[in-house]
Amino acid sequence: MDAGDGPGDRYRAYLACLNERRFDDLGGFVHDPVVHNGRRLSVAAFGDLLRRDVAEIPDLHYAIETLVTDADQVACRIRFDCTPAGFRGLPAAQEPISFVEHAFYRYEAGRIAEIRSLVDMDAIRDQLGVPR
Repeated sequence: MDAGDGPGDRYRAYLACLNERRFDDLGGFVHDPVVHNGRRLSVAAFGDLLRRDVAEIPDLHYAIETLVTDADQVACRIRFDCTPAGFRGLPAAQEPISFVEHAFYRYEAGRIAEIRSLVDMDAIRDQLGVPR
């Protein structure tokens, strides 16, 4: 892992890891265990969640729209422009859609210890024509 000088650099390196599908490298970026939306997960289980997302959205790409950092925290609005083959029980998209995730990360010793995230599922449903 190229940690860079601060949390913004570390976070950008983490997203590069995800975008390059280097899930076996997650331990360099994420504590084991990591807390994700209140659930304590091993790095392997967290990697499985990310692999599931890529299976459901093969062209998934994490693009930073807004990034705010301080000494041990990162807040990011992540934009996705993709074509889900079905995502979290929703039908496959027939054309590309766009949605965002708001994610907050707490770092300990240079690695992510806690993640709180919210995906805009209503935007996905609206574009797929699925009632809320």
